[in-house]
Amino acid sequence: MSHLDETMPVSSAAIADRSPLALAQALIRCPSVTPEEGGALQWLGGVLQEAGFTVERPRFSEPGTPDIDNLYARIGTGSPYLLFAGHTDVVPPGSVEAWRHGPFDGTVSDGMLYGRGAVDMKGGIACMLSAALAFVAERGGAFNGSIGFLITGDEEGPALNGTVKLLEWAKARGERFDHCLLGEPTNPLRLGEMIKIGRRGSLTGKLLVHGRQGHVAYPHKAENPIPGLLRLASALLDKPLDGGTAHFDASNLEFTTIDVGNPATNVIPADARATFNIRFNEGWTAETLGAEIRRRLEAAAGNAVRFTLDLQPSNSPAFLTTPDAFSDLVVEAIEAETGLRPVLSTTGGTSDARFIKDACPVIEFGLVGETMHQTDECVAIADLERLTVIYGRVLKAYFSGRSPSER
Repeated sequence: MSHLDETMPVSSAAIADRSPLALAQALIRCPSVTPEEGGALQWLGGVLQEAGFTVERPRFSEPGTPDIDNLYARIGTGSPYLLFAGHTDVVPPGSVEAWRHGPFDGTVSDGMLYGRGAVDMKGGIACMLSAALAFVAERGGAFNGSIGFLITGDEEGPALNGTVKLLEWAKARGERFDHCLLGEPTNPLRLGEMIKIGRRGSLTGKLLVHGRQGHVAYPHKAENPIPGLLRLASALLDKPLDGGTAHFDASNLEFTTIDVGNPATNVIPADARATFNIRFNEGWTAETLGAEIRRRLEAAAGNAVRFTLDLQPSNSPAFLTTPDAFSDLVVEAIEAETGLRPVLSTTGGTSDARFIKDACPVIEFGLVGETMHQTDECVAIADLERLTVIYGRVLKAYFSGRSPSER
């Protein structure tokens, strides 16, 4: 279910300064900690609306989860249609007292902009917005094709009422995209180092080994589950899942918890538990990987270990956007501005690109992510300005057919 909120217009003075710094400060000052909208989408919608975009604000619901506000904006008609995507929700700031500057103040100090979301990813949205506003203004709103913004408030949360439903909503309305640029922070240390052309999948499993409680002095009357758990864990770790592929590292399984929950030193516990997470490449699906995990566990358990495996539902498949003319265009824009030729990577965690890839080819390029989710999250103002220029080069090349290196 969804309903549309009215987007309240903002005054011209509110967007008189369309620099990426001013726009990023305005967004950071909206306390949009998931699932709160915090005024961020309302402000963003007003700016886009005043610039000539048609703006809509779908809100989606799911039983047991909070309602989430989203934003969809478009200017232009027909193809090619370039979509900018991202999220305005942020993770909690933690202890506010631990921050040098207030997490929602948008403070500038020593060439840096501080605040929650500065790099993940209100700063990236500000750069997209600044570049798009300049592009549209230069052409008086007249160009061949369409520019859109697809922005959610649920990326840092369960990701149930955000991008995935927003895409379904757009598809039902007949919206079709040619390419998408997602502004997640992709660079490890320097702007221009890395583009994400895919992401690994994620699968979580919970393993329970059954025993029989008893006194440690009478082990023949009990069944200790801990050796069995160690045996099964070894079976999952002993042999690599694969050797990697042309674009992906080898899949890796990591145990994240091992728990017996036994406070007594003279009692053999009844059960032993472990949780693991696998980040897998495109050689697997959640189903084929789950089958392999079960096969290994059953082979190791034989008739000696009793266990239960619970594989959690996964909405994070591995995917790859095959490098093509669009990724080449973005690479050239980055290289023209930074002098760096970015690596085409599939590393890191999950992102909303895993949903967007079903609607159109998607690549990710944004700011330096070194401080994301940290206390004193910050971004260099110079990086905001350079990323805006890069996005501007992409827009000009995309809609004119010229090289991004041409000014």
